[in-house]
Amino acid sequence: MDYKDVFFVVTGPTATGKTARAVHLAKTIGGEIISADSRQIYLGMDIGTGKDLAEYDGVPYHLIDIRPAGYRYSLYEFLEDFERVYDDIRRRGKPVIMCGGTGMYVETVVKGIKLPPVPRNEELRTELAGKSLEELTALLKTMKTLRNNSDIDTVARATRAIEICRYYEAHPELKALTEPHPMENALVIGVEVDRDTRRERISRRLRARLDEGMIDEVRRLIDEGIDPEDLIYYGLEYKFVTQHVIGQLSKEEMFRQLEIAIHQFAKRQMTWFRGMEKRGTPIHWLSSTLPPDDFTNQVLALADNMSDNKNNQ
Repeated sequence: MDYKDVFFVVTGPTATGKTARAVHLAKTIGGEIISADSRQIYLGMDIGTGKDLAEYDGVPYHLIDIRPAGYRYSLYEFLEDFERVYDDIRRRGKPVIMCGGTGMYVETVVKGIKLPPVPRNEELRTELAGKSLEELTALLKTMKTLRNNSDIDTVARATRAIEICRYYEAHPELKALTEPHPMENALVIGVEVDRDTRRERISRRLRARLDEGMIDEVRRLIDEGIDPEDLIYYGLEYKFVTQHVIGQLSKEEMFRQLEIAIHQFAKRQMTWFRGMEKRGTPIHWLSSTLPPDDFTNQVLALADNMSDNKNNQ
């Protein structure tokens, strides 16, 4: 079967080996990989984000190393970049595989949600100036359902989110674009691992990243002029290692707090994916312990079945 018409998505929580699975699949069907990782887009942030570029072993990959460290990338930008790359790969007749654990990216793409450009509203920004993050959050909650904290982690982001909501309210004709139009060719595969194994992998991987020089990587980024607050903004490894580098945490405190934070992050990822399923996106969960050939064969069997069902409709 020619798999160029199937949009493969390989997702799941951190430390499940998603990249290796996506690479094996891509090699088998001649595909290319689009990253759906919100931090691997940044140049120089390599160890902490787990890029492991050698793991791609010649498979073309996209949306990695596309913005400078310190930049604050948005969902709107990701959707623009994704659509451009997806269309290019499809035009060249290659299968597309999206791989990553940023649930908001994955769900928004698979549901076919568009985000029209929204101009600045200086009058509204003046009106909101001086309000606290708590006040802005309360206002935003009256306008939309908050499924994650990305809109309310800073005053600037909360203000922008309110600006976007107000714009959509004033332009109801855009509502159809922002509503789900699920991609009919999407096959979403979740890489599953039991809780205890996941916790053990997270701890082992964290020690390995520290041994590989993650602290030195953060020092280098700061020496290159990246504001420590910008690194802290990225969370997880960059938050806690930066706090250690600037003297706020001892190495032991850094490791302990970071280990807990990554475990909590993996739990939140699973909560998101279960929510995706409840919101109507089927995820086919396959065990991370499957041998590579068996994993890929099961994915392709699902793709064959999906195509057969469409042909019989």
